[in-house]
Amino acid sequence: MFENLQEKLQRAFKNLRGQGTITEENITEALVEIRLALLESDVNLNVVGTLIEHVREKALGTQVATALSPTEQVIKIVHDELVEILGRDTARFKFASQPPTVILMAGLQGSGKTTTSGKLAAWLKKGGHRPMLVSVDVYRPAARQQLEIVAKSISAQIYLGDLKGEPAGTPLVERLAREAKREAANFGCDVLIVDTAGRLGIDQPLMDEMASLKKLLNPSEILFVADAMTGQDAVNSADAFHKQLGITGVVLTKMDGDARGGAALSIRNVTGAPVKFIGTGEKPDAFEAFHPDRIVSRIMGMGDVATLLERAEEKLDRGKSEEFAKKALSGDGFSLEDFRDQLRQIKKLGSMQSIMKMLPSVGPFQGLQAAAENVDEGQLTRTEAIINSMTARERANHEIISGQRRKRIARGSGTSVQDVNNLLRQYAQMRKMFKGIGSGGGKMQRRLMSQMGGMNRFGR
Repeated sequence: MFENLQEKLQRAFKNLRGQGTITEENITEALVEIRLALLESDVNLNVVGTLIEHVREKALGTQVATALSPTEQVIKIVHDELVEILGRDTARFKFASQPPTVILMAGLQGSGKTTTSGKLAAWLKKGGHRPMLVSVDVYRPAARQQLEIVAKSISAQIYLGDLKGEPAGTPLVERLAREAKREAANFGCDVLIVDTAGRLGIDQPLMDEMASLKKLLNPSEILFVADAMTGQDAVNSADAFHKQLGITGVVLTKMDGDARGGAALSIRNVTGAPVKFIGTGEKPDAFEAFHPDRIVSRIMGMGDVATLLERAEEKLDRGKSEEFAKKALSGDGFSLEDFRDQLRQIKKLGSMQSIMKMLPSVGPFQGLQAAAENVDEGQLTRTEAIINSMTARERANHEIISGQRRKRIARGSGTSVQDVNNLLRQYAQMRKMFKGIGSGGGKMQRRLMSQMGGMNRFGR
């Protein structure tokens, strides 16, 4: 989501390399590049102006660490200023002292409120909460049915209510909301997520209805859902809602697309409301808390290893990883079946592109993010298909796989004999490498097993 901005900032920093000191002349050239990079990424003009002035003052002032090179100095200053703009601390989620906690979802039509309501419910469930969903959108056809489908997909409670006997309008909306809050308490649900109606644009009837819901429900959170693809329009809409309703936070959807990132960098500074969550895909679990420092690290090419480790802790089976490590380091090695199980574990972390882009673009990882664009995501699927086409005996002992067997495996997996040969060669090389590590001493074994089986310990 920030690849273009990251690339342009790196180009601006590159122009400072080789300079002995920071001067008015070379910092001005770098700041012109930084300013252009931010504006092209759709960052608010006032936000850009403030950031550039702060960077200039600090770069030429006495606050600079003399031990750093000019490039490192500017990178550090820009990093700190971006964190300041986004909010130095991760925004906390507020819960009511007396359940149920009410969360009011606001936003324009098409921003993804209904899908986001379901993702938020799934996120809360992972945290041990019991959310209930309700749609008070009595205007848009099938809006309530859409939320019902979303709720079923994540096994969350939903209140449907009865729409008969009342015309669509604020009184019906208020009745549904009141009944849903009562039902949430009766069913022992500690959070009620209210999916409200949207409009194509901001109008007074929408604001009046939202104001009446706020007064009726006394929500702990009013989350404005904005489509990150709309850039500054998302910022302007969030600002309008905040002025009339006092939103407590923003959820940016479609951050996995080619959004330029400007909305994320502008919204808190313009509205005063922090970004609390981002949507990064279609699936219910493609939803994460917004960590300003981690986002800035991605922008600056420093990666986001913390989020990657958290994802590994959540998705990976630690027992299977440790078992694989033991087999890999033993004299007998691991089988193709073990290898397939590890491929399935890796796929749980997401696409290879998303994994590689969380690694730093400097040091030993330099070039990986660029290489991520050329990754063949289908390779893991083809590899698994090849192993699935083998018999249990072949997976246990790859040396019995003759030429005829390779032809059969290729036909069964929809691949070529060359693909089968490549897999078997790579597998044999991996076994040899692991065996060498295993015979290289206990210290190296323990280190590898720690990395493979205990990734969650590094994230703490």
